[in-house]
Amino acid sequence: MATILVVDDELGIRALLSEILSDEGHTVEVAENAAKARQLREQCQPDLVLLDIWMPDVDGITLLKEWGASGQLTMPVIMMSGHGTIDTAVEATKFGAQAFLEKPITMQKLLRTVEQGLAKPAAPRAAAPAQPVHTATVTPITAAASYSVPLSSTPLPLRSELVGGEPAHAPQQPIAYGAPAHNGAISPVAHNGLSHEQSFELDRPLREARDDFERAYFEFHLAREGGSMTRVAEKTGLERTHLYRKLKQLGVDLGRAKKAAVN
Repeated sequence: MATILVVDDELGIRALLSEILSDEGHTVEVAENAAKARQLREQCQPDLVLLDIWMPDVDGITLLKEWGASGQLTMPVIMMSGHGTIDTAVEATKFGAQAFLEKPITMQKLLRTVEQGLAKPAAPRAAAPAQPVHTATVTPITAAASYSVPLSSTPLPLRSELVGGEPAHAPQQPIAYGAPAHNGAISPVAHNGLSHEQSFELDRPLREARDDFERAYFEFHLAREGGSMTRVAEKTGLERTHLYRKLKQLGVDLGRAKKAAVN
């Protein structure tokens, strides 16, 4: 497989692209700025570079021009930006970029563009005519079939106090709750090493209750999939970039989730 250099000042983007490409078998190097990108370009001689346009010190277009002018543009370069325009894309291809990816980048678009880039020879230098503009389209990842997680052999009754104290009628597939929650905390019920039954305190603001549920939901799937963002995205039906931002928003510790999966 190929050696790919990812240059982006955002830690989350670097981590996300690195994991996706590593899962595909590529060797990935990451740089947070132009200085580090120059250093890694010399050290690892990448087969392809994913280069962000907007960076705080030296922007991606300037670095692309620099490589072209010094004869170092010997590998395909794919530009990335969340604020790019058609003019920006045209300028990038004018100076040797082979493609332009618009953020947020879907996994399918990323892999397809990388595959196409690796199949082409290195881009010509700045004097060459502009190449066609490649724009990204957002294609949602289709969720895989849901997990078949069995509940206990004896269905647990619904806790009537959680629905306002009135008698509740269980649906055909009963919802199982765990031990009572205290102060809004989640009380997991262990089952085959994972907690798929959770108890939630509902007498509180909707946002707090929803955040607790979503946090428990994603922690369960992360543990189930060994911390693999690719598989969790497929199982939950979320696009990778959206999933990463959601986990960050909820305060989910990815390192802890991976350790829980190992244990």
